[in-house]
Amino acid sequence: MFICVFLASSQKIDRKYLALAEEVGAELAGRGHTLVSGGATVSCMGAVARAARAGGGRTVGVIPQVLVDVEIADRDSDELVVTADMRERKGVMDARSDAFLVLPGGIGTLEELFEIWTARTLGLHDKPLVVLDPWGLYAPLRELVEGMHAAGFTRPGVFDAISWTTTVEEAFEHLEKATTHLVPSPEELGEAVAD
Repeated sequence: MFICVFLASSQKIDRKYLALAEEVGAELAGRGHTLVSGGATVSCMGAVARAARAGGGRTVGVIPQVLVDVEIADRDSDELVVTADMRERKGVMDARSDAFLVLPGGIGTLEELFEIWTARTLGLHDKPLVVLDPWGLYAPLRELVEGMHAAGFTRPGVFDAISWTTTVEEAFEHLEKATTHLVPSPEELGEAVAD
């Protein structure tokens, strides 16, 4: 499975967030998945990719040219895709991914979360979306969306489109369980051939 991880690129954060990114990268590799990330070497973004590769995992980095120009591109990626801008970057990341995992981050991470969440709520994709939030950073966000829902501003399935988790193992269990319906079983493949 290609798992897109959205997370912090800020360098002024507590070390625990870097450790979480490293744990996610190691777990992703250990489970045989491929990482799709923002393709930078800084902060949590770099930490998750380095940990995935250290565990034998494959990494795909997607980065806009403007960030390559400031020399933060993860040139150790197994595949580094350079895009014209941030919008193209998100489109490539979305298209290359089977599932999305959101870790603590800033407004860029929130933007990515909301775009994927909105698209899934609208039925534009059925890829799993899981938030890993061990320390409750996103608790006020959940409360805000619950208030919006109560006021009638969101679709009924808004919370069916997302899973909230607090441990790395729980996050990957949600991702893997949710994607099993996306992969045809041997029986389904046999039926398709028979048809």
